Amino acid sequence: MSSDTTVHETELRELLGSYVDPYLGLTLERAGTLKAVQIGNGDAAVSVELGFPAGQYASELAAELERRARSLGWLKQVKIDVSWRVASHTVQNNLKPIQGIRNIIAVASGKGGVGKSTTAANLALALAHDGAAVGLLDADIYGPSQPQMMGLSQEKPTSPDQRTMFAPEAYGIKVMSIGFLVDVEQPMVWRGPMVTQALVQLLETTRWGELDYLIVDMPPGTGDTQLTLSQRVPVSGAVIVTTPQDIALLDARKGLRMFQKVAVPVLGVVENMSTHVCSNCGFEEHIFGAGGGRRMAEQYGVELLGELPLDIRIREQADGGRPTVVTEPDSKLGRAYIDFARRTAARLVVAGLQPAAAFPNISVEDT
Repeated sequence: MSSDTTVHETELRELLGSYVDPYLGLTLERAGTLKAVQIGNGDAAVSVELGFPAGQYASELAAELERRARSLGWLKQVKIDVSWRVASHTVQNNLKPIQGIRNIIAVASGKGGVGKSTTAANLALALAHDGAAVGLLDADIYGPSQPQMMGLSQEKPTSPDQRTMFAPEAYGIKVMSIGFLVDVEQPMVWRGPMVTQALVQLLETTRWGELDYLIVDMPPGTGDTQLTLSQRVPVSGAVIVTTPQDIALLDARKGLRMFQKVAVPVLGVVENMSTHVCSNCGFEEHIFGAGGGRRMAEQYGVELLGELPLDIRIREQADGGRPTVVTEPDSKLGRAYIDFARRTAARLVVAGLQPAAAFPNISVEDT
């Protein structure tokens, strides 16, 4: 290799390595995604491997890196190859990962009524839209809603051996819920131990196969189900769903702190119902207040993953069993969910780059 080639290779690597990826919030060099830079006869071949599902973003990133490379002036041809691979990330308390499931992400809130289940469904669909293998576990035993939202209300799991189950599938996603196993109008009049046992059985007896992500739609609160998840289920990270109003933020903070106490990384906060979009004129207004999710994220040093609108179409699509990412992925609403999903998956990558901290001793206290 000539000295000129070595200089050019170094120059190109430094130029591309200094690019800050908008989802990772890090340079490609810092994130370890710039895998190879080769120069020969004025041509360049660059290989980038992202740690989160790229989908259409791969071509967007490749185009931006090519534009930057051509700004050097001496390149005749440049080929940018952007690929992605989802790795398994660290889980809490050295729990053993579930075979075949690379990452479990809990979607939680401190209170009900903030659109958590809709957010979880669209998060799962958006990750699948970008090419990931995804499962969705409805952990709300008392009020399961994912069968309805995913258009599976008439489906049932199948069992080949009376010990394990195949989950119903919708839009390429495997979905499991207690709602598949009981009558839709049957109330679950169960005490805490029965609820937690049901959750563990749903998780462990389902044949999930190979998944990049299992999204867990958590019930509201910080009780038995949340403790079981933190103590027995290998969770890679949690997403906290809130609305901008102070009442929702009070409870969302409790949910966030709970995951921090049990050493589950909080990937970030998503502010749902951030603005209301008028179905007649399209006017947007902050009917629940503005900036609450951002302030909460800043207070606790976590990422604001997205600000999702309150729009009648989101409700109609979820009720109809065809959530927004399925119905209109290229719309403004669909892109908001896809962007949120990419940020969530990217934060999992970033969390994996941080030095591992010692796991805390967990104590129960009144606050």
